[in-house]
Amino acid sequence: MESLDGIRNRIALAMAGKRNPWGSTGGSGGGDGGDEPGKDGPAAGGDAPGGSEPGSGGEPPRGPRNPWLPGGGAGDGGNAPGDRPRRSASIDDIFRNRSGDRRRPGGGGGGRPPQFRLPERPGGKSWFPVALVAVGALWVGVTSVHFIQAGEQGVVTWFGGKYAKTLQTGAQLSLPWPIQSVSVENVTEIRRFQIPGGEEENLILTADQNLVNLTYQVRWNISDLVQYRFQLVDPEGTLREIAEATMRSAVAEQELDEVLAGAGVGRIEGQVREAMQDRLDAFRSGITVQGIDVMKADAPAQVIEAFNDVLAARQDAERNRNDARRYEQQLLAQAQGEAAAFNTLYEQYRMAPEVTRRRMYYETMEQVLANTDKTVVEAGGVTPYLPLPELRRSTPQGVTTSAEPTSSATRTGGQ
Repeated sequence: MESLDGIRNRIALAMAGKRNPWGSTGGSGGGDGGDEPGKDGPAAGGDAPGGSEPGSGGEPPRGPRNPWLPGGGAGDGGNAPGDRPRRSASIDDIFRNRSGDRRRPGGGGGGRPPQFRLPERPGGKSWFPVALVAVGALWVGVTSVHFIQAGEQGVVTWFGGKYAKTLQTGAQLSLPWPIQSVSVENVTEIRRFQIPGGEEENLILTADQNLVNLTYQVRWNISDLVQYRFQLVDPEGTLREIAEATMRSAVAEQELDEVLAGAGVGRIEGQVREAMQDRLDAFRSGITVQGIDVMKADAPAQVIEAFNDVLAARQDAERNRNDARRYEQQLLAQAQGEAAAFNTLYEQYRMAPEVTRRRMYYETMEQVLANTDKTVVEAGGVTPYLPLPELRRSTPQGVTTSAEPTSSATRTGGQ
């Protein structure tokens, strides 16, 4: 079988007279291809197995450059003398060629970055003005059209500061931002906050120089959005401070017993709401207080057990008084009923004394003899029979029962 070197030699001889497009493998060893005849040796003997190129003298091979390498200046290719050595393509050369990094004429180094250009409209004009107008129109549409929901209002300001107008419910228009800014608030929502905010104590002095731990809730809403936004620096903070001051003033007029028992809680809630609303209206705050709810009224934690004992004793006393009043009412009702019955009976007695007296006698005897044993004896020669043995057998010793009256009459000469 023919060796690989032999096949290479045959290819080189077949291409005699033409430069090998793949170049030679080196100056020594088996020749990979021939050179042009008349320059480095005869065409037939340019590449001999195991030898070197005749007349090369170790000179680097010349010939056409690798077709995958980028082109160059003078001396890069062709058949001119002074060609640069042929070399294989690297991955950097391939990507540099694709990205447009061409070498300058003359073999000089230095790459040129790729040139990117925006797509052009028909006629060679740029799309940039059109894109700028579209972005501006979108910005104006987003910042100028406002949809105000039910129960909401919007405040329009010039450059975020000076008041311009108020937007009502529906689709409204304004100048685009930042020329005009719109702030939307829900003016019908009932808002709440609790004092104190957590589990800490809120001790308030009462009229009898005692302390009470009071927790309450304030319900409010916005009545005038313009006043709410521009009249006070911190509307919610001002509302909280007014609530605390007003509550302490109202509790200071009540005694501890009234606050703990709940008798004065309703009065305190109404008084605090009215006082708070008067102060807020004087400040032109745009806030309406809907109500005050006292959620807890206890003694301080240090003396809570003693206060609980006192409250328990007061509750027991109140329960006993209620029982006494209920018994008194029952006796009075019973006495009044008996008096009314006597008056009715007396009126009947006045109209028929004998009949009334006999009826009263019968009714009294019925009440007396209702639960006693009775024996009815007929007159006129009748001998009564009392079943005493049967009564003794049927009645246990030491137990008294009520037996039905038993009568038996045996007439003389009876059947």
